[in-house]
Amino acid sequence: MFLIKLYYHTAALLKTACLSIIYGDRLYWGKKTTYRKGFSLIISKSGKIHIEKNCFFNNYCSIASNKSIFIGEGTIFGENVKIYDHNHCYMDSIKPIKEQGYASSPIVIGRHCWISSNVVILKGVTIGDNCVIGASCIVHKNVPSNSILINQQQIIMKKM
Repeated sequence: MFLIKLYYHTAALLKTACLSIIYGDRLYWGKKTTYRKGFSLIISKSGKIHIEKNCFFNNYCSIASNKSIFIGEGTIFGENVKIYDHNHCYMDSIKPIKEQGYASSPIVIGRHCWISSNVVILKGVTIGDNCVIGASCIVHKNVPSNSILINQQQIIMKKM
């Protein structure tokens, strides 16, 4: 098990170094943030991604930014999470969709959240601190701090 962890952490460090060279100051990567296989990150010329320290991305997570994505310290992601701060425009029935551009809005994910497997986070969303987003949710509205989101039903957690 130790060798497997060592392999994944070493591969992540090398890939992170390459991503930092490619994206420069459009990417901030906090200390002790890591990921497993299949991690994908794409930043357009106008996009920025800021990931605080101690975050973890499980297998096959992907992040794409045309505007701005901020992820708070200690947030963890299950497998196959997708984060997009933009959507295709599609209202002009004469123009092909691929020629209509994008609508973009920033995404903010708070500190110490758990984003479960197969979650999709869409543009303009703010997820507060200490939230749990249940598996396979599509997050298209803001989620207040200390909440659990399961199948679009929100539960507010009380601090003990």
